[in-house]
Amino acid sequence: MRRNLSKFIHWPIRFNSSSNFWLMNCEGSCCASRNTKNQALFSGNLNEYATRTCATSCASLSEDQPKDNSISDMLVDSFGRLHTYLRISLTERCNLRCQYCMPADGVELSPSPQLLTKAEILRLANLFVSSGVNKIRLTGGEPTVRKDIEEICLELSKSKGLRTLSMTTNGIALARKLPKLKECGLTSVNISLDTLVPAKFELMTRRKGHEKVMDSINAAIDLGYNPVKVNCVVMRGFNEDEICDFVELTREKPINIRFIEFMPFDGNVWNVKKLVPYSEMLDTVVKQFSSLKRVKDHPTDTAKNFTIDGHEGRVSFITSMTEHFCAGCNRLRLLADGNLKVCLFGPSEVSLRDPLRHGAEDHELREIIGAAVKRKKASHAGMFDIAKTANRPMIHIGG
Repeated sequence: MRRNLSKFIHWPIRFNSSSNFWLMNCEGSCCASRNTKNQALFSGNLNEYATRTCATSCASLSEDQPKDNSISDMLVDSFGRLHTYLRISLTERCNLRCQYCMPADGVELSPSPQLLTKAEILRLANLFVSSGVNKIRLTGGEPTVRKDIEEICLELSKSKGLRTLSMTTNGIALARKLPKLKECGLTSVNISLDTLVPAKFELMTRRKGHEKVMDSINAAIDLGYNPVKVNCVVMRGFNEDEICDFVELTREKPINIRFIEFMPFDGNVWNVKKLVPYSEMLDTVVKQFSSLKRVKDHPTDTAKNFTIDGHEGRVSFITSMTEHFCAGCNRLRLLADGNLKVCLFGPSEVSLRDPLRHGAEDHELREIIGAAVKRKKASHAGMFDIAKTANRPMIHIGG
């Protein structure tokens, strides 16, 4: 007999200290309106390298559709987007204090009993994979601070149907852990690094460790990861003068530098004046690397990808603020506390931990997930609206 799912669904109610109001998460992600006035602020001159692609149609995403019958309706939203990519935050803890990720005085962490156990992570992950998810990315906080990270990777890598097991990390502890992680099935790695200057690294992260991150990038290359993706959040007045220095890293090594527009989250003091838009970053690169060429992106790519003649690596731009890529979004997020988030910039979350701990069966969890996915909006709001929308700090959401 089917049980009434309402007893399992506890819409999370969360107090947001920065906006001082109670937020009930009962809808999908932010409204889809796009503010053309905001866009006009960044209508800089783009050359032929910056040809803007039109929005990806839902039909073009069909190539991601599995050829067998393993796909579940729970992964398809009301706009026909198929969500085959799950990001799992393993912890809210981190060994850095990056300014764009959390407030200077830190954030309140969830009590340990409220976080998913290894068994709960594996059960939910296998539920998603058995329903059609073929890529999982492990995030945090900092995933390598979790003591059972190798065991989690090993078990996830055994999931039938999972093609890619990735990790986003700050690289502080990665060099010594990566050999074992690779043995346990980790297939790709993204390493965050926002400056090539050690003193600026310490200023941004409020910690030492620049050399350790560089060691981790080289260790990943030595272990055969190709490409090694390096994520760089570009902020005016801090590191926009290093853009071409980062591009130089791609000359002789299989590094994919990914320049990310500065995004607003609770506590990171986002300001449009700190934002260096894609058009400006691109113009900076083209002036020094005239052979920059756009390559064909996959319909679900978040990045605009480029090659440079004679360079082994690539250069990419993630343009969440000035040119969103919502039409091709295939991502879902499972937070460390067991909440499911269908849009990075949407405040809405639904708990999977609570029904799981109350004995929900797989088909009941699938119905809860499917209902959340169906509420996903066509696109997130414009950047100024996002900045005013209550959301969690990035360290809670997962990088």
